[in-house]
Amino acid sequence: MLSQSLLSGMRVLRTEARRNFGIVAPALNKASDPIQQLFLDKVREYKQKSAGGKLVDSNPDIERELKTELDRVAKQFGSDGKTDMLKFPEFQFPDVKVDPITQAPQ
Repeated sequence: MLSQSLLSGMRVLRTEARRNFGIVAPALNKASDPIQQLFLDKVREYKQKSAGGKLVDSNPDIERELKTELDRVAKQFGSDGKTDMLKFPEFQFPDVKVDPITQAPQ
């Protein structure tokens, strides 16, 4: 019984490994379909353009619009102008002193 369940588990594992390799392998190799190749080329191009951490293919109008929106959000949420609104806030939870619980005499 144990050997039968082990064999069954091995078959499932082998099938899953084959499926996962079948899904990932085309992405690692050069695509045979021209549409797939175009998609992969665009993804690689976007990766190169986005390396600086700035907006990809932005122009001064888009940069101005981003600044306007960030200023609006800063005003709406009460920023003092020094706070970076693109950074995730850091929370501090101070330890609260709790009085020990004492049992009343019975």
